[in-house]
Amino acid sequence: MKNNVKAMFFSVITGMFLLSSNSVLAGDANVLGVKVDPLGERQYRIAVTLSHGDTGWDHYANVWLVFDEDGKLIGERVLHHPHVNEQPFTRSLTLTIPEPVRLITIKGQDSVHGTDGKMMVVELPPSP
Repeated sequence: MKNNVKAMFFSVITGMFLLSSNSVLAGDANVLGVKVDPLGERQYRIAVTLSHGDTGWDHYANVWLVFDEDGKLIGERVLHHPHVNEQPFTRSLTLTIPEPVRLITIKGQDSVHGTDGKMMVVELPPSP
């Protein structure tokens, strides 16, 4: 009986270690690139390329966020599923950005670490 308890304890500890190390290995959601296309009347198509070691539903890049110069959230692109086998990946969003905003900051976010990864600041091109 003692050997069974020891074996169960070892299995549980090993499983906890593997799960926690898996989260650490996935790392932060890093913004690798941003492309901004003006569509007119302060409307822009923003394409963001993210890199993250998605491991599945428990740890994946789940959103990227758009902030103005004052740090106010002005838009977000929710990522509805993990991209385990698609790294890096690009997703876009059409967003109306209010005057007088000229610079936007893009941050990636993952379901474990939040927005601790590499971000990018981008100057908005002039509207046509």
